Amino acid sequence: MLAQGNDFVYSQKPIDFAHWFLLIGVVCLIPQVVSFPKKVYSIIGIPLTLIGITCMIGMCVLDFIWWSFPNEEMRIEFTNHISQVPSIWKTFIAIGPSSKVFNLGLLILSINYLNKEKIGIGILLIGTLILWHIIPVPFRLVFGYSLTLIGFTVILLGKNLKNVLQQRV
Repeated sequence: MLAQGNDFVYSQKPIDFAHWFLLIGVVCLIPQVVSFPKKVYSIIGIPLTLIGITCMIGMCVLDFIWWSFPNEEMRIEFTNHISQVPSIWKTFIAIGPSSKVFNLGLLILSINYLNKEKIGIGILLIGTLILWHIIPVPFRLVFGYSLTLIGFTVILLGKNLKNVLQQRV
């Protein structure tokens, strides 16, 4: 939904569905993130991912405010104001939710499964590189997060997924 652009987001009624879905999604990730195995990579990956989730929550709140303004002039005025406050702009708009912190945390967490699911980690790595603009593709967020989902599906469902696929063949 977010890939449709600002005009699409601002025209949603009665609520900003795109950012509500994003907000609900990242909040629902918190229990999963903290349940990763207690290994060395989790000591680094869990806090990074939680920081990224926090930044996405803050970004959603700011986007709800943008969405609530009735016209573009008010949105521009609000943007000009908060862009002058680095503790808000850099944290919740420029750096925090930019996929770098969040996806770095997820990538580090996936290394916990290096011995078992190299393919899933490889898929996740490609998705992360797309989200970081290192591999340029159109609809970067759609492809990057789709590969992230596929990678973690392979990592976390590993053997169960293989058994299901083998039974269908």
